[in-house]
Amino acid sequence: MRRLLLALCAAATGLALSAGPATAAAPTEFGTTWHDPITAGPPVATPRTTSCTVTVAETEFRDYTPYKSTYAPPGRCGDRWNKVVLKLDGAVAGRQFDRLGYLRIGGVEVLRTSTPEPSPKGITWHVEKDVTRYAAALRTRQPVEMLIGNLVNETYTGVIKVKATLTFYKAEGRVKPAATPDRVLTLDGARAAGTAYEGALTVPRNSERVVAEVYATGSGGGCEEFWYLAVPEPAPYSCKAKDGPTREVRVSVDGKLAGIAAPYPTVWTGGWSNPFLWYVIPGPRAFDVRPVEYDLTPFAGQLNDGKPHRISVAVAGVPEGQSGWDTPVNVLVWQDAKASVVTGALTRHQDGTARGGVDYQPGTRHRVSADADHALTVSGYLNTSHGRVTTTVSRRLAATSLHRWKDRETADGLRARWTDDETVTVAGRGPATVNTAHRVYSMEGVTTIAPDDRLDTVLTMGDQADLRTTRAGKQLTWSRLDDTYTGNASYIQNVPRERRHAVGVSRERYRLLGPGACYDRTLATAQGELTEDSRRC
Repeated sequence: MRRLLLALCAAATGLALSAGPATAAAPTEFGTTWHDPITAGPPVATPRTTSCTVTVAETEFRDYTPYKSTYAPPGRCGDRWNKVVLKLDGAVAGRQFDRLGYLRIGGVEVLRTSTPEPSPKGITWHVEKDVTRYAAALRTRQPVEMLIGNLVNETYTGVIKVKATLTFYKAEGRVKPAATPDRVLTLDGARAAGTAYEGALTVPRNSERVVAEVYATGSGGGCEEFWYLAVPEPAPYSCKAKDGPTREVRVSVDGKLAGIAAPYPTVWTGGWSNPFLWYVIPGPRAFDVRPVEYDLTPFAGQLNDGKPHRISVAVAGVPEGQSGWDTPVNVLVWQDAKASVVTGALTRHQDGTARGGVDYQPGTRHRVSADADHALTVSGYLNTSHGRVTTTVSRRLAATSLHRWKDRETADGLRARWTDDETVTVAGRGPATVNTAHRVYSMEGVTTIAPDDRLDTVLTMGDQADLRTTRAGKQLTWSRLDDTYTGNASYIQNVPRERRHAVGVSRERYRLLGPGACYDRTLATAQGELTEDSRRC
């Protein structure tokens, strides 16, 4: 399957929210047009206050030249907002691969995205993202850089047209300004260093909370785009790595491991050798790549000395010298308004040995099983204006997978599950506050190729998260996310589009629950038509 993936994939991501007809009569097979991309996720909730919209970028991407301009904040909406919403509208027609892209304002990455694959007559799509957390970077004029790398020639004719805007919702009346970080920083002199990405970070000396976010994406058309399928030597497969499919995104501060996380197994809109799976409903996170977050507050006492410190991001498991991962970093900082300098120290650093194994068993159907486990606990205190505060961050990752395939990869299947459990305890005066996160990512599917060259893919993907905040044993808030995609599509390979006789069905159910809130939406498609759009809450 790896060879097929390389031939048919490139990079894509999505949160298309444009609504279409709730039901439609499904054709017997795919035609030359289909419903615009759509996902079941909710739009960003906004207040009913004065709003101002600023165009950040409006351009076409035909090659790998970044778009550059200057952003200026809105005048009549002040500089303290309740909500800031980024909207991206795109259009593309003809033939084109999925393409990965980014949008940066003042060097801060505010969106990591990708594109759907188009129909000959063209499609449009829409992405929304809450970017209120980046408000500190949006209060002054800033340079803008955007790129969706593209190739246009006689074969790949799709020119990607985009317009990106920011809408600011004013804090007025009973609507208060959002509580946001005081600074949003990037790494100075950031560069690739072997398989790592590193740069210098200087934070304000009164920092009392520091969070790094990493937009980690395996992409670029190479093996790391499909890292979850990698196998060790001597297995006869087209994607190889010493540690097989084990991947872990690690952040270090001055050479000391500071955070670990499981990457989400994003599937772009040409993924699993079968673009017919994704023409209407993309896989979870495909248009809105969420950053991995790391609470670095235990290191704040060390960082607060006024000197630059080396921050490094590496993806463990990537073969030495192999490219394919992009890991840009933003750093969010909250400051102590009543202190000019906040002192402290790292008091505990417990790095459990990363355990795991990968086993290859040859046969008529080759088999690679892999498992991994890693835990890290760090703790540190800060002497703030409101007393000594100790922050302890504990995180444990686990992964299991079973990969089976036949010679020439004519049948290729995977069953995998990743868990990422995190607990952040903040203790000062009074009872401690405990924030827990239980994240589960899953993937199960198989691609087969019949003697008549018909390729068939069946795939299920899951993205679940359970978040809770407690104090003195009492639950303060909670949320539960369950985003599940299922699809089954087939087509005849190596023939003109009109002779592929493609068929395919897909379904996404997105559920988000919280105190007094419920969102539950299901979408279904058949042969490119939207056949269901239902809500249960």
